[in-house]
Amino acid sequence: MFYRLLNALFKIVVYRGYYKKYNLIKSFKFNGYLIRISGDGKITVGENSYISFYSYINVVEGSHLTIGSNVSIAHNVKIYTSSFIASELVSTGVKKLYVGDVTIGNNVLIGSNCFICPSVNIGDNVVVGANSVVTKDLSSDTVYGGVPARIIRKVK
Repeated sequence: MFYRLLNALFKIVVYRGYYKKYNLIKSFKFNGYLIRISGDGKITVGENSYISFYSYINVVEGSHLTIGSNVSIAHNVKIYTSSFIASELVSTGVKKLYVGDVTIGNNVLIGSNCFICPSVNIGDNVVVGANSVVTKDLSSDTVYGGVPARIIRKVK
């Protein structure tokens, strides 16, 4: 009962705000509750895509997240368009921000608990296995997994 009420509240208040703020198309679905989007960047989504429970998107000003058509984003996935430059922080103590666009192609499945770093392009027809960390571009027609994500096999 509590989760139904929470989900209804999120759909009415939060998700409607996301559709308006980021100009999301109506076929993009929020499949669950506690899905958060923050930042003043731009988001473009294709038809019939969804994001699931507990996921988080950070799209900072000046960056762009593109999600293709027929994309399934499982629960607890994190997508960032910015990050601190660790070497700068450690060597100088200065928090210098790195910003990069993220592009997710068509017909992509992103498994639960994945982390997608800034400046990553994921091709079409890609599967990203659960618990993977995507730090570099992923080519089309391939299954990836691991930390960092590596090729497991080609899709036939």
